[in-house]
Formats: sequence, structure tokens, C-alpha cells
Amino acid sequence: MLKISNVSRRFGDKVAVSGVNLEIPQGQMVGVIGRSGAGKSTLLRMINRLADVSSGSIDYGDLRVSELRGQALRNWQRDCAMIFQQFNLVPRLDVITNVMLGRLNGRNPVLNLLQVFSPGEQLEALKALERLDIAATAMQWAQTLSGGQQQRVAIARALMQGPKMILADEPIASLDPRNAQIVMDSLRDINAEGITVITNLHTLDTARAYCERIIGMAAGKVVFDGTPDELTTDVARTIYGADGLKEAFSEAMTSTSIAPVAPLRLPRTPTNAQQAP
Repeated sequence: MLKISNVSRRFGDKVAVSGVNLEIPQGQMVGVIGRSGAGKSTLLRMINRLADVSSGSIDYGDLRVSELRGQALRNWQRDCAMIFQQFNLVPRLDVITNVMLGRLNGRNPVLNLLQVFSPGEQLEALKALERLDIAATAMQWAQTLSGGQQQRVAIARALMQGPKMILADEPIASLDPRNAQIVMDSLRDINAEGITVITNLHTLDTARAYCERIIGMAAGKVVFDGTPDELTTDVARTIYGADGLKEAFSEAMTSTSIAPVAPLRLPRTPTNAQQAP
């Protein structure tokens, strides 16, 4: 169980996350939605401890995550893998080496410096690439891959950590619909093995199609926490605001190729002709 208790994060006078309380059981697939600046990325970074909490606490079982330091913190960041929108690969290293970099934590620093990996680690990396249908790219430089392929390499690298949880920060924001589908399918398959997946998403239909639980954030606060069926137009208006609702629905419509569910509908605005007596 991941437990987030009254967590806030401040940057000077700005409050990025305010008083968030959540409990996420092991094995859930959770989508976090909201406008840019709603606090979604900051929340994930605090869970992974790339950012510290300003107040409150984060616990995973008996582990007080928000207070970890040193090796204990590094162990948590191994168990709680992070996937970024920008992929964060090393462009001039080959794909398989990028994947094996997921094993750096806990290895001999000299072996890490020399980039020496065991045959077992190489085999595991190949299996991770094969699972994501990109084993054929193993010896290519990472910079030669498409964006969708690079994101799958990033997921394979996360799997090399042997994580209990995967946090994905806008993993499909820069991908075309086909590659977005492949990435989301991969995350769903990983989740089916009992690994908790928490992912920030812009597209409403994608969240509804892939996530069993959806958390909506606005102005740093959780304003919705429920199932896809409960994500109604009125709820979407609360999350995105009246001025951002149309943009949110427009994004959702572009994702219909990867979200095989009926899209939410905006209320119709009567035309002048319809308003006339």
C-alpha cells in the first residue's frame, strides 16, 4: 500500500501540491489527469523522491519514503522506477546498454564506470527488449530510434530495476497514436503482473480506457478520485475548468485510436437559429 498523507510541496510562495491524501493498493493501475501546472508531475516526483515533500508524509508499507536518505533512498528509487516524457536515454550508447543501466543501483561502482555487465544481465536486458517487441534494435545507438521506440527502451530499462512500482510522467505526450497505444499496452501488461503503475495523462479517453482508477488534480489538489465510469462531463469541468474543458475534450478525441471506449461528450451550445423562436 502506498499512502500519501496530507502532502504538500511549495516552491517559495508557490504551492505546487496542496494537502494531498491518497491510498493506492499494490497492483492498481492509476491515471492522474489535469491541466498543465495542476501538480501531477510534482506529485510523482515526490513519490519517487526526486523532490522532497514540504509537509506531510509518504509511506509504502512500513517504509517512511518521505524521510529516506542515502542507500535506503537509492533502494527505494530502484523499487519505484520512473519513466519520463523525454525518455532520458544516453543517445550515443547502444540500446541494450541503455537498458542495462537500469541495474546501476547496487552494483560495483567500478563495473558501472567501465560499463561491464554480466551475461545474465545482458540476457535479461534482451528479454525485456523482446517483451516490448524491439529486440532487433539492441545494437543500435539509442539516438537512431523513433520516439516510440525510445520510450519502449525506457520502459525496458525500468523493468531491469525489478520494480514494485512504475511511475510514468506523461509517457505518451510526444508520441503518435500508434506508438502511444503500444506504450500504454505495455504498461497495462506490466500492471497485470502485479506491479503498481501510476501514470500522468493528458488524454481523458486514454485514462478511461487503460486505468482502473483515475485521480483528477486542479491547482495542486485532488478534486476527483474514482472509476472511469464516474468521470462524467461535470467532473471533467471541475478538473479542467470551464476554459480548459474544450481543450481537454479535443485532446481526448485525438486519442480515440488508442482508447476503445465511447468518448465523453461536451454539452451542445445552441446556435442562433436554434435559439430563435
